Amino acid sequence: MFYTPSEVSRVIAKVIGISARNAVAATTAYDPTCGSGSLLLKVAAEAGKHITLEGQEKDVTTAGLARMNMILHNFPTANILSGNTLAAPKFKDGELLRTYDYVVANPPFSDKTWSTGLTPSADPFQRFQWGEPPAKQGDYAYLLHIIRSLKSTGRGACILPHGVLFRGGAEAVIRTQLIRSGYLKGIIGLPANLFYGTGIPACILVLDKNNAAARKGVFMIDASKGFIKDGNKNRLRERDLHQIVDVFTNAETHPGYSRLVPHDEIAKNDFNLNLPRYIDTQEAEDIQDIGGHLRGGIPTRDIDALGDYWTICPELRAALFKPNRPDYDDLVVEAAQIKATIHGHPQFAAFIAGLEAHFAKWRKAAAVSLRELKLDCLPKEVIHAESEQLLAHAEGQPLIDPYAVYQHLMDYWSETMQDDCYIIAADGWVAKTARILETDKKGKTRDKGWTCDLVPKPLIVARYFAKEQAAIEEQQAALDVTIASLAELEEEHGSEEGLLGALDKIAKTEVSSRLKEIKNDKDAKDDAAILQQWLNFNTEEFDLKRAIREADAALDKLAHDKYPKLTQAEIQTLVVDDKWLTALAIAVRSELDRVSQTLTSRIQLLAERYANTLPELIGELECLSSRVDKHLHKMGFMS
Repeated sequence: MFYTPSEVSRVIAKVIGISARNAVAATTAYDPTCGSGSLLLKVAAEAGKHITLEGQEKDVTTAGLARMNMILHNFPTANILSGNTLAAPKFKDGELLRTYDYVVANPPFSDKTWSTGLTPSADPFQRFQWGEPPAKQGDYAYLLHIIRSLKSTGRGACILPHGVLFRGGAEAVIRTQLIRSGYLKGIIGLPANLFYGTGIPACILVLDKNNAAARKGVFMIDASKGFIKDGNKNRLRERDLHQIVDVFTNAETHPGYSRLVPHDEIAKNDFNLNLPRYIDTQEAEDIQDIGGHLRGGIPTRDIDALGDYWTICPELRAALFKPNRPDYDDLVVEAAQIKATIHGHPQFAAFIAGLEAHFAKWRKAAAVSLRELKLDCLPKEVIHAESEQLLAHAEGQPLIDPYAVYQHLMDYWSETMQDDCYIIAADGWVAKTARILETDKKGKTRDKGWTCDLVPKPLIVARYFAKEQAAIEEQQAALDVTIASLAELEEEHGSEEGLLGALDKIAKTEVSSRLKEIKNDKDAKDDAAILQQWLNFNTEEFDLKRAIREADAALDKLAHDKYPKLTQAEIQTLVVDDKWLTALAIAVRSELDRVSQTLTSRIQLLAERYANTLPELIGELECLSSRVDKHLHKMGFMS
């Protein structure tokens, strides 16, 4: 089998619908190809209590690993058995397969040995009544086992290769029966190169026997484009996971992403479930307009396509465009002024200000709740509450992708905020400094200074010692000017024939010695001035560097001595306001900037595309060609 990425396991555990609200101690969950048990543990985590877990794994060593995994995750009563699930299922009630409330699985893709030790036509458990899977394609064999292992109201999910959606022959017969049964609730298409061990795209088939006879369609999601590159593999982001689960749970229709496909429509396609037949994920073609290229003007349809912006800022369109002729418009500002016109328009400025004010409300509420974190708080619950509130706050806002905003918080959580919350959970609101000790290869330990993970030094400096930091920055700026002046002087006079280049080495000792030699030579007055100028710059550089070192050391001591004096309220302000929410405000602002950048870049592209008509370009070409001919004639290459 292929290793199941954690994020895919989370999707499966959520889309089958198990939760703390509907799970009880008697709830049962089963994985017929459980591997190391990760899927079962994700299901248990969603249940929020000790439900009954059972699993079977063909590989004896992996089954042992699964048992250990269950113990480590506080599920010592989980029953994991080894053996071939298809040929010799271990979980039975009498002579029948045991049935469960939930069944999840990531079986081996296209198992070519699935029927080893098994005679499908004489299967004692009647798993193949809908048909026998191909001898070299075992995907449906596992799916049929799952269906047989579900209670009459059971739910399940299985990861399979995309081929099960459209392959013909015996699989098409089984697929037809699966659809007609109503058991297939949904299909979630996943990105390619997601699983370790294979690069092919996979999908999740979601099963639900409850009220199956009344089901009129299959809910499909094509999430194949929602991922991020992670080394040589693809990975689902937090935003991708949340969107998949939200859309599936609420059966939301989103063009190019999801829809409920009626059984009648599937039947017209010969029960082929290939997602591109039902969900068009192709981006709309950016059509070149012949009329615009021949006669000028920007096609009105391209401007109409930006209708979401004009709905919010109806007067902005008139500030950018005017009619040219039917179906074409002209840009009324210079291309270089497009961005300034958009940003400076009162309606657009009011729209951005409104969004900023809207997110400021979330920031204010978050500041209150985050200050309430206490010793022994649960960081996972903290981020769940804060991220859900941010997502809900972003939903419904025009031109904003709420899941993109959500992802910013989850990224910052992963990078910084998570570690901070665990520090608070362990120690409370305490800012402790620690020495940075490094040991070299010889075993000698060196003190490299100090640090504080929860409240880094820059936060202390910015809030309490801004003047001292500004003074250092002024000195640094002066040092940069001096270094640049020195480099310019050396470049001007440092060649082999130059005054400085003639020295054995451009250094203070050499320059001072040469200056002493020519000090009383009236003919070398200019040379002496250059050498003296170099010495002045060199001295100034040395003095500034020393002053900066001393000021840095003094500021470092001020900052270090400030930590023991910090009150809990001050630490909370530094961490919540100055660190967390400031970083998140910058991230949210980037989403607002994206709104204007998208509009600006699109209008600039259209303006450039239709800036010159074809007759104008032909005329320019003829003019340039004529000039070239004249030059060639003068040069004697043309008669």
